[in-house]
Amino acid sequence: VQLQASGGGLVQAGGSRRLTCSASGRFFINYTVAWFRQAPGKAREFVSAIKYGIGTKYYGDFVKGRFTISRDNDKKMVYLQMNSLQPDDTAAYYCAAASFLYNDYYGTERYYNFWGQGTQVTVSS
Repeated sequence: VQLQASGGGLVQAGGSRRLTCSASGRFFINYTVAWFRQAPGKAREFVSAIKYGIGTKYYGDFVKGRFTISRDNDKKMVYLQMNSLQPDDTAAYYCAAASFLYNDYYGTERYYNFWGQGTQVTVSS
């Protein structure tokens, strides 16, 4: 599967942004899709994931109810709605996918074998 992330841009603190991960290829419904982010000088960190099949959702601890992940299997898209953005959310955001990913691995990037390019989100104070 090939992934393309989009929707990044400049937003003021407290604002919102919706990221989109568009996929191509077969059997998209069988893939867990996740968002990771990486700020300059920092390690890449898990943001959110949505499981294949029933679509169980997972979030990083820092999200604290501000972000919502969703998927449209017919359109082969995954969305990340981000609200109440803060300057600390400034980062390149990446979407990633893995087929039939075991539940315990959803937050670990090495288990994702398909990655899109990053989309930059910059939050100004």
